[in-house]
Amino acid sequence: MSIAAAVVITLIALLHIWILVLEMFLWEKPIGLRTFRQKPEDARTSRVLAANQGLYNGFLAAGLFWSVWLGDAGREPARFFMLCVLVAGIYGAWSTGKPRIFWFQGLPALIGLILLQLS
Repeated sequence: MSIAAAVVITLIALLHIWILVLEMFLWEKPIGLRTFRQKPEDARTSRVLAANQGLYNGFLAAGLFWSVWLGDAGREPARFFMLCVLVAGIYGAWSTGKPRIFWFQGLPALIGLILLQLS
């Protein structure tokens, strides 16, 4: 795995750790409300679902960190987890009508996949 691919994959893993923190711990706080553009009452009623989403983002991050830690042996796990992130970004943008989800989640995963393929 190239250094460029490992760096991008690590950055995407860190992004998913941040999403975990937002969804599990900051969902009803001002930063969570601003980030997800929601009202406090909506956040209150959806906090359990958000925490569950956050946990899944943590699993993605763990898989990405693991694949980088494995080095060259982590190419296939990296490909799998990057594809998961890409699909999540595409589906999130499509299902919510918010293209910014693709730009923040899907596009970096696509770039990581391309770098991984080139390495």
